[in-house]
Amino acid sequence: MNGNNKNGGGGGDASEYIRRHHRHELKDHQCSSTLVRHIKAPVHLVWSLVRRFDQPQKYKPFVSRCVVQGNLEIGSLREVDVKSGLPATTSTERLELLDDDEHLLSIKIIGGDHRLRLVELEVKLAFWLVNLLNSAFKFSLSLFFFPQNYSSIISLHPEIVDGRPWTVVIESFVVDVPEGNTKDETCYFVEALIKCNLKSLCDVSERLAVQDHTEPIDQL
Repeated sequence: MNGNNKNGGGGGDASEYIRRHHRHELKDHQCSSTLVRHIKAPVHLVWSLVRRFDQPQKYKPFVSRCVVQGNLEIGSLREVDVKSGLPATTSTERLELLDDDEHLLSIKIIGGDHRLRLVELEVKLAFWLVNLLNSAFKFSLSLFFFPQNYSSIISLHPEIVDGRPWTVVIESFVVDVPEGNTKDETCYFVEALIKCNLKSLCDVSERLAVQDHTEPIDQL
């Protein structure tokens, strides 16, 4: 798979997992990247959050509301309301893959109100977002965001660190590079959003692990 591979936190080699589960057919006008996060919680607990296609707001800080159309199954659509401060208000997303045995989830954005525009501006993320990133996060870019042909894969893998169960979380994406933007700019912006999601997933999962609480998994 072409694109970037960024490993954050913990140890361990995720390259074999990426090779097996994170293959994207990358075209010339697209960019792709892979991010890795190590979480101090068992894989079944983290998966109980990630698999909830119908409730991404359980850990995604940008989502305020989600409604699934019809039964929850492969091909199901969800309408996601996005919190203010981002170049979007709603997003329509399709469930491409949900595998409880392999701990794999894949979604594709197929529509929504993403306020397509090319405008140079300085984005200063809100204080709560800065806290999520644990760093001052201020950048200038051509804000493009309608994520044309955006799809992502997230996979979870158990690991043992110092005798305790951890989880390796890998998320990869592919997306069109909009006219007027570079591949680096596009990846930088998408990666920033995913990093926030993974940081929040880590916080929620590790808090639940301390409480020894796992939500039951209802099979599709």
